[in-house]
Amino acid sequence: MTKSNMHAVIRRYQPSDRETVETVFREGIMEHINPAFIYAMTRPLHITVSLFFYIGAYVMGGQSVVLALVSGGAWIGLVYFCCFEFYTGYVRARLNTDMRDVPGYYLSNPDNCFWVAEAEIHGRPQVLGMVAVEGKSEKGQKYGELYRMIVSSSCRRSGLGLQLAKTAEDFCRERRFTKIKLSTSSTQKAAVALYFRLGFKLVLVHTQSESPKWMIWMTRATILAMEKNI
Repeated sequence: MTKSNMHAVIRRYQPSDRETVETVFREGIMEHINPAFIYAMTRPLHITVSLFFYIGAYVMGGQSVVLALVSGGAWIGLVYFCCFEFYTGYVRARLNTDMRDVPGYYLSNPDNCFWVAEAEIHGRPQVLGMVAVEGKSEKGQKYGELYRMIVSSSCRRSGLGLQLAKTAEDFCRERRFTKIKLSTSSTQKAAVALYFRLGFKLVLVHTQSESPKWMIWMTRATILAMEKNI
């Protein structure tokens, strides 16, 4: 089945989806590690620091090429570790909180919901994406927070992300929410582009995260807060 003729059904999460949903979620988040590492290492500051380690170790080590390579390699390894831990730490945290009990967290409250996108692949139904909404209140007005927006890499550019986002938006309209909010990282370029396409506006750029501040600094990532009035 090709992307162009893929027919996906968006339905509510079922307990039997747990293992597949966790796998798609984990893979969807962790695929950002390498792009995030490349982004961090190509920032002017990190290029400067890399040169400092390589040249500094070479000069201070009596023109030792080995020491220069070890020193620079250690710095690069640290940057990669931070990118790796930034995303894997996020996965661990989510799998131990809301995604540990999706029915209890998202399906027991009428203002919350969790959907999966399912398509038939080689004659068998397969979960290829997901999205969730949590109803919240701010200054007396209810709004929806978009979570767990993931599309499997096997079906990108098929319109599935748009389908999932529209499903979540329709739900928010039905619940009479005034707006939809979401947060994503700056390195998730495709997701950010989709949200802008859907009419979301960037309202805040920050570095507040569950990860330590020094780790966020090392990744050079920022958190984008976006919202859309409905």
